Amino acid sequence: MSDPAFSLLLPVYAGDDAAHLARALRSCTAEQTLPPDEVVLVQDGPVGPALADVLDRARAGGLGVPVRWVPLERNVGLARALEAGLAVCAHDVVARADADDVSRPGRFAAQVPLVAAGLDLVGSAIQEFATEEAPGLVRVPPLDAVAIARYARLHSPFNHPSVVYRRSAVRAAGGYQDLPLLEDYWLFARMVAAGARVANVPEPLVLYRVGAGAYARRGGLRLLRSELVLQARMRRAGVTTMPQLVRNVVVRGVYRLLPEAVRRTGYRLWRRADGTVVDGA
Repeated sequence: MSDPAFSLLLPVYAGDDAAHLARALRSCTAEQTLPPDEVVLVQDGPVGPALADVLDRARAGGLGVPVRWVPLERNVGLARALEAGLAVCAHDVVARADADDVSRPGRFAAQVPLVAAGLDLVGSAIQEFATEEAPGLVRVPPLDAVAIARYARLHSPFNHPSVVYRRSAVRAAGGYQDLPLLEDYWLFARMVAAGARVANVPEPLVLYRVGAGAYARRGGLRLLRSELVLQARMRRAGVTTMPQLVRNVVVRGVYRLLPEAVRRTGYRLWRRADGTVVDGA
């Protein structure tokens, strides 16, 4: 069976770093043993000259892969930006990437055949890094469908910058819906509840950048508000039970309000205890 053609979907906004974006794009195209057939770049509102230069070079053929550029007049947020990108993807199989992470060379060669074999959504482990020369902790998600469904009631079962999915399955679950900072979790929970065929690859196929406030973004009142909305939606959708809702609001809500240093330490201890974070090599 030949591998299906697939699109790479990558959103960019003014807060992204130009050098990180250039590295992310190169890792997802020229360095891949199975490169995408097109790159869909969604520019979520106006960007500065450095980011615009990276985008211009990509559009001019600098990636060696056809590029579709989707410029949005104003910043509309991640969910709407991704919906705009999905609408123009030429292929049903879509790989996601973020503007500050690095995909390892064998990423798509490992994931795309699994989608071709019948899966609707495939993620992978990720490895934290501040510099590529010294990668750190590995986050290993649940691997099989049963474990993923169980885990989805309490935490996101996929590392969001690592996923490859069928656009048709995303559409069947209602697509990306606006929920600041938790759009991906809400989509994945609905896909699992809708019966999507899912799995995770245990190898860390993506290097996840943890500098520049990665842990700071896990907390604060804005994220707490999104957390409360998420938990209410998951309960209405039948993803969680009432006791699970209460547990999630208490545990995840308190976590959002902890100081960043405490949150960072607590996250790592908690993930080591449940086996989803291991020391990297």
